[in-house]
Amino acid sequence: MAAVDELRFDPWDPAFVADPYPAYAELRERGRVIRYGPTDQWLVPHHADVSALLRDRRLGRTYQHRFTHEDFGRTGPPAEHEPFHTLNDHGMLDLEPPDHTRIRRLVSKAFTPRTVERLKPYVAGLAGDLVDRLVEAGGGDLLADVAEPLPVAVIAEMLGIPESDRAPLRPWSADICGMYELNPSEETAARAVRASVEFSDYLRELIAARRKEPGDDLMSGLIEAHDEGDRLTEQELISTAVLLLNAGHEATVNATVNGWWALFRNPEQLAALRADHTLVPSAVEELMRYDTPLQLFERWVLDDIEIDGTTIPRGAEIAMLFGSANHDPAVFDRPERLDLTRADNPHISFSAGIHYCIGAPLARIELAASMTALLERAPGLALASEPLRKPNFVIRGLEGLDVTV
Repeated sequence: MAAVDELRFDPWDPAFVADPYPAYAELRERGRVIRYGPTDQWLVPHHADVSALLRDRRLGRTYQHRFTHEDFGRTGPPAEHEPFHTLNDHGMLDLEPPDHTRIRRLVSKAFTPRTVERLKPYVAGLAGDLVDRLVEAGGGDLLADVAEPLPVAVIAEMLGIPESDRAPLRPWSADICGMYELNPSEETAARAVRASVEFSDYLRELIAARRKEPGDDLMSGLIEAHDEGDRLTEQELISTAVLLLNAGHEATVNATVNGWWALFRNPEQLAALRADHTLVPSAVEELMRYDTPLQLFERWVLDDIEIDGTTIPRGAEIAMLFGSANHDPAVFDRPERLDLTRADNPHISFSAGIHYCIGAPLARIELAASMTALLERAPGLALASEPLRKPNFVIRGLEGLDVTV
């Protein structure tokens, strides 16, 4: 075990957030597990350990299926935060079996390879339309004009959310996801609670409408499963829809802008991609690895575990550093180098184990579609101004990405 007092790991330092990868290298050199006092967590920076722990059933996204807050020496969340936790705690990302298994089985029917493959023409057409508008305008903000609207529209279409209702989806999602940062402020919590209430109220109305007039969409399918007795409660319906919307676009949005910002900083790799569009699939994987959109993933220790001679006791919280794992030289040759031809690329940006991202195939299609459209329809795409990094650490992204065409 190593202390981190003298290290550069500081999730609230803008310099660290701008480029955390050198600090990760220091963490990996110090050991396999590091106690971090400011968040009361154990940091795990190595790829092999993160990969193994994601599959270890002695860890859980929640502990409440087995223990009370008191058992874990914890206090429950403040009463005023209840709407956020009710919404969050009934989504499959924060559930463990058997509830997780039941909900994931129902949702996975919408994300089979065949179903996702059928979405390809729709996603490609939407990406092309968005890029055409960017070209017609002579440029703009790649985040607001392409990266955000594409995955939001796709998941909203799958859920059956009418186009006229989609404007608040991204702001609601952003406010809710603020609670996934380390030690969120009361202001952040208040925004998340407000968004949770508004989003939940909207979905209750949508569920009621779909019960009266079912459609050919995922929400109608989940309602039908619920009505047929597959034990999906209305709160689980609401939480599942919110999770799919949030997870269904947040990583894709950030992967898009992080990726293009990386390409602009590595012009030789961008030139190679422009010369050979068959590199798009491997480029998507490498850009997800190179600047990971989800930097940290937390798990509770349900039963004592040992890492490199250090016992992590039941009740502790582990923070698996995805960004560090994706830059581990034990797994990736010259990890600090962007290499769009990298063949052996076992990045863990989509997690692993039972909580592996159910929408990973769709995210890959969306990322490839927007990249292909930009390469084909905006071959002169160039950076207009250096972007600002969002202050968030856990969910890594940019405030915007201004480009010219």
